[in-house]
Amino acid sequence: MKSATIQLETLTCPSCSQKIEGAIKGLEGVDHGTTQVLFNSSKVKLDFDEEIISIEDIENVINRVGYDIIKSKVK
Repeated sequence: MKSATIQLETLTCPSCSQKIEGAIKGLEGVDHGTTQVLFNSSKVKLDFDEEIISIEDIENVINRVGYDIIKSKVK
């Protein structure tokens, strides 16, 4: 498992967080128990299995629901 922190453009409302979280939790390979969308810091933190899904795939889903990514860090 890898851990990722994804910095987003500033989120404007708490429902934005829920929209992003819903999109990510629908992905296979993401550990749903670790997925957090932090409204105040506009960050997404999650663990994922890179044999099933890549960080690029996760970023694409976030982009598709309408949010821009500033940078991602994977450990």
